[in-house]
Amino acid sequence: MTEFAEWVAPIATMIAAIMTASNLGARVTGWGFVVFTMGSIAWTLVGMSSGQTNLMAANCFLTVVNLIGARRWLGRQQAYEEGGRSAQRASRHSSAPSLFPANAILGMSIEDCHGKRIGKAVEAMLECRTGTVRHVVIASAADMGWDEHLRAVAASAIVFGGDKARLRISASEFAQIVPLDGDDWSEIGYLR
Repeated sequence: MTEFAEWVAPIATMIAAIMTASNLGARVTGWGFVVFTMGSIAWTLVGMSSGQTNLMAANCFLTVVNLIGARRWLGRQQAYEEGGRSAQRASRHSSAPSLFPANAILGMSIEDCHGKRIGKAVEAMLECRTGTVRHVVIASAADMGWDEHLRAVAASAIVFGGDKARLRISASEFAQIVPLDGDDWSEIGYLR
């Protein structure tokens, strides 16, 4: 049993870390916490069998934390996301304007006016008084390497769809927008 736990513990922990870090929605994140729970139980068994009280105690605590995470992401958060998706589906068959959940903007694929993928939305800034989206911050890959450029585009220059958004401009026009300065977004010169 101990040898089995010694294998399950690291494998479950690695798989769960990938599942939760990938940010693929409430269901995947929730099941990631379930896998984390299996890993922390296995680590607890390893700690018990090897006399490592610190390993056992830490993973008993992590088991409780992981169960709370699983409950949150597979319970409430999943219900919230499903509620947003059901409103989106219902709006397609209504005479009212189409809806989509605001949290769907983050990570949304962004295309230019010709359908060429530019990057993904990483933030949406809303106006306090009206609650409308003022602009969307879009991350696009730099020419080389792991870096990315962040540019702000006014919501009026974006057509939002269910799972992606299309800019009303070309990729070359998008590239001419001055990138945001690191984490200081106080000076935003975005395309209107």
